[in-house]
Amino acid sequence: MKISSNFDGGNIHVIADQEANDIRLEIKPDHKAKFFQWFYFRLSGAHQKQCLMRIVNAGDASYVNGWEGYRAVASYDREYWFRVDTYYEDGELCIQHQPAYDSVYYAYFAPYSMDKHASLVSIAQTSPRVSLINLGATLDGQDIDLIRIGQEVEDKKVGWAIARQHPGETMAEWWMEGFLSRLLDSSDAVSREVLDKMVFYVVPNMNPDGSRRGHLRTNAAGANLNREWLDPAMDKSPEVFLVRQKMHETGVNFCLDVHGDEGLPYNFIASSEGVQSWSEEREELLNKYKQELMLINPDFQIEHGYPKAKSGQANMTMCSNYVGETFGCPAMTLEMPFKDTIDNPHAMQGWSPERSEHLGAANVEAIYRVLGYL
Repeated sequence: MKISSNFDGGNIHVIADQEANDIRLEIKPDHKAKFFQWFYFRLSGAHQKQCLMRIVNAGDASYVNGWEGYRAVASYDREYWFRVDTYYEDGELCIQHQPAYDSVYYAYFAPYSMDKHASLVSIAQTSPRVSLINLGATLDGQDIDLIRIGQEVEDKKVGWAIARQHPGETMAEWWMEGFLSRLLDSSDAVSREVLDKMVFYVVPNMNPDGSRRGHLRTNAAGANLNREWLDPAMDKSPEVFLVRQKMHETGVNFCLDVHGDEGLPYNFIASSEGVQSWSEEREELLNKYKQELMLINPDFQIEHGYPKAKSGQANMTMCSNYVGETFGCPAMTLEMPFKDTIDNPHAMQGWSPERSEHLGAANVEAIYRVLGYL
């Protein structure tokens, strides 16, 4: 048997992998940071063996409550990801599985590689609706891709959507697949109407370096990008610096920042209620958007989420708060679960890439339904 993780997005340290029923592993922390929870590795040579893989440092992970009720994902072909028996006990995350083939991959959530990202961007640029913009480079020298959808016309509203500020939250880029597919579908009347009134700027992956390195929350410098929006710097957080610079160039009338939450088994939206400029009008628009999205896709709900910040107490280093206050616009953080959804569970896959894509597509229609209020 052998366990390996020396590939795009991989993360695991092997302590012991000689006995199928006593595989001991550790998750490696983000470079120059203490965050860790993302894992992704390959097990080979264990065909039909009853395997017990114990991640022995799970009790020190960044979000320990994320292990409660959690099941790891596995795949033989790296296309279809299914859940396997998992339990958390005495500070260890224990994964039990009998592989049906010689090689199997395990991960915290279905990975979204930088190669897959390159394909997503390359395919998108072939649409006549798209202009592809290279904003600059990350600290590791990777491209920061920006997709503009629609034509820049003076009276059009400007929408922004970004994902994977936290690279381990891969469901956010799966969401982007559904969002982009719907916006670029020339036969879709809803997307046609949206793009008739809005131009969209989309960053499918805000954190290419952390994604390739197998990080949970940070970039190559150990910076948590969603705490860099008030004062980003090119030597620490060029990803935020360059995207923010472009936002100031284009203006923003609507912004979605897409994430995943380790602990809560729900899809929900958090907004910028705590900023100084928050108003009743923005509150009404936020509630309408959430209500419409829930009607379009029942995987979304409005009962559970984060506590609202009190007026004037918003953390201005976060994207939705900075954008909402700076541009006086609706700016939302959309969260999806690493676990399953309690309200609509799926025994085989839990929350999955496919469901993330459907939720991404549903947001296009939700935007359509609030166009007159932007």
